[in-house]
Amino acid sequence: MNVNVLDFNAVGDGITNDTNAFNEAILYAHNNGGGMVIAPENHKYIVGYIRLLSNVTLVVEKNAIIEATSNLNEFYNINSKRDTKINVPTWENCWYDGKPSMFFIFANNEENVGIAGDGIIDGNEKIFYGNVTKWHIEGSFYPRVPLIYFENCKNVNISNITMQNSAFWTTHLVGCNGVFIKNITINNNLRMTNSDGIDPDHCQNVLIENSNISAADDCIVLKTTEANKKYGDTKNIVVRNCKLTSTSAAIKIGSESVSNFENIMFENIIIDKSNRGISIQLRDSGNVKNVIFKNIKINTRRFSPIHWWGRAEAIAITAVKRNSSTKIGKVNNIKFDGINTSGENGILIYGENNNIENIKFNDIYVNLEKHTSWPTNDIDLRPSELNNIESHEHIIYARNAKNIELNDFNYNANGFDYDDLIDIK
Repeated sequence: MNVNVLDFNAVGDGITNDTNAFNEAILYAHNNGGGMVIAPENHKYIVGYIRLLSNVTLVVEKNAIIEATSNLNEFYNINSKRDTKINVPTWENCWYDGKPSMFFIFANNEENVGIAGDGIIDGNEKIFYGNVTKWHIEGSFYPRVPLIYFENCKNVNISNITMQNSAFWTTHLVGCNGVFIKNITINNNLRMTNSDGIDPDHCQNVLIENSNISAADDCIVLKTTEANKKYGDTKNIVVRNCKLTSTSAAIKIGSESVSNFENIMFENIIIDKSNRGISIQLRDSGNVKNVIFKNIKINTRRFSPIHWWGRAEAIAITAVKRNSSTKIGKVNNIKFDGINTSGENGILIYGENNNIENIKFNDIYVNLEKHTSWPTNDIDLRPSELNNIESHEHIIYARNAKNIELNDFNYNANGFDYDDLIDIK
């Protein structure tokens, strides 16, 4: 069944609020066996929220735009209040339990749901602005509205769509099983804090492929958040054939990490002009094991003096307590194969009590090269109980880790001190 939102009195003039039309069309399709709810081309639809239901795919046609409302009161709000006003910068405190209170496009306890088409979904980020600098835009409150939020859904398909101008996590998938994301574009403001690209959180059996993501904060980041712990581990994840640019980490596991991460592969990835390439950032009681990074090209640069975690590291594996009361897990059996890096920093491995082990590097080339005027070779352990930044020139700097294996490992560091660039203790 194909259902046209214009038949449900959507206007699509870029002014009129079309929330009711979209949700009535979706309910009609759902009640009649499912199908595609179509937002026709050459229209701009202003929407407060869209709730997807089982067996329904939202199709945004080419040259059609669905844009979030400029009225914060028109989002779907589950507790009649906004979240906390930001009193300290989010790079100092951005702990998030994983439960937003406001929603734009969302689904809960559904199956066979999807978003497709060659059109655009726009998060209207400007309505969330707080403090603005040339390097960083803080939000006015935290957490803000995710562009897409699916919880406890089975068989999720997102394809071909362009998402842009999100002011928070663009695609937050919580407790979902069977997620297929392909051929999408995410194009967020590189100064807008917390505007992650794709966040599988306590998800299983996920494939992300053939997509381009440019985002402030992390592009593709696997999480296990506190409030969603009942959904179990994040495991059986494949990400391949993607191009990523990030002001934090292009690829990340963590920092929210209360449950385990297991059986994960990233392959055939291009990371360009990112503040950090690959980051495993364990801060809680979960464990990370059996992860493969294969055939990845990384180019890093510093984005700002202080605003973003990371110091242009090609690879950073850190496993340290979030705070003094945290129980910290372990990182084990991580393989890097066919990694070519060029940028302002090398590889950081930093744990506690040897809780990082069995890290294998094969066919690796690291080229240290200045791209900005910011200091390089710093060691950034934020966010953590330590919360510090140290300075140390290195290709590899490893502490409190064991069984670090280097095979066919080559580097170039012209202008740096060669005596201690490989520093593993």
